[in-house]
Amino acid sequence: MRMHAGLMGVVLVLGLLLGRPAWTAEFILEDERQSVVGQVQIVHSRWEDTLLDIARRHGIGYEEIRRANPGVDAWVPGEGTEILVPTRFVLPDVPRRGIVINLPEYRLYYFPERAAGEPQRVITHPVSIGRMDWDTPIGLHRITEMRRNPSWRPPASVRAEAARDGRQLPAVVPPGPDNPLGSRALRLTLPSYLIHGTNRPEGVGMRVTHGCIRMYPEDVESLYELVNVGTDVRIINQPFKVGWNGEVMYLEAHPPLEEYAEEFAERSLTVLTEMVVRGTQELAAVVDWEGAEIIAGQARGVPAVMASLDPVSVPPAGEEVPEVLEEEASAAAQVALDSASVLLLDEE
Repeated sequence: MRMHAGLMGVVLVLGLLLGRPAWTAEFILEDERQSVVGQVQIVHSRWEDTLLDIARRHGIGYEEIRRANPGVDAWVPGEGTEILVPTRFVLPDVPRRGIVINLPEYRLYYFPERAAGEPQRVITHPVSIGRMDWDTPIGLHRITEMRRNPSWRPPASVRAEAARDGRQLPAVVPPGPDNPLGSRALRLTLPSYLIHGTNRPEGVGMRVTHGCIRMYPEDVESLYELVNVGTDVRIINQPFKVGWNGEVMYLEAHPPLEEYAEEFAERSLTVLTEMVVRGTQELAAVVDWEGAEIIAGQARGVPAVMASLDPVSVPPAGEEVPEVLEEEASAAAQVALDSASVLLLDEE
């Protein structure tokens, strides 16, 4: 994975030099077991930056960068403030096929088809999702239509809402700077639901849409060239994700969607335990359960090490597994944490 992380660093520098949003999040998975990609970055803000500016330069949405930097003013972070950019991702626990959108994460993953013998690739982008009263439906869908420079025909419900707010929406909004669909639109099997661009990119990564999936203009244009009519679109609800990268297991935790918050609070530790048990089957792993609870409770969306492979050899079948002391487990987890890579960058 180090080689591919280096390649991403080249993409980052080229993006800055060319004046484009800098971070292109495409990764090559070295084997079927790899479930963690990317690297956390530390950058220093410029005096004119907002967190939204930094987020877009690195392919991150609003909620992602806000949660990763509690206590930092989103609009005036200030000159030289240290900003954590959460560009390490645990892949969702679903089939690696087509488009996957994890709602609590505000993030889209695309797994392109691969030829025999080729490694699996994954491309990821931030998205906006539907508000609580216009929620984005969970389930397996498909792309049914693709359009460049689409016209927008606001549904009657959207026009009625605008009228209640004292705004009059036309029956048709033609392509152009006033069109909220942006330059590309992918229609889903769900009636009236789209993956589309936007004329207000500052809202990407928020819960602000009428149920559609909204992307940065540059991201939806890139995705448009990769998918086809018939591509699967799987919309999921996974606040917690766990995955292995080498000999360490990461936990990535996000706050649940508001409508599921009460139910999830009652089951969160059970869900976490079940995920860890599944993830460590047939492996001699040291799990830092106390640390896992802290990561889950903070729900910052930043993957953190919660387990590592046990340095004690696995005994032959039928023999008793030696007890591992709590101090040894904590030490092993700390070593794994110390070895996790972090990119240090200055925003120029």
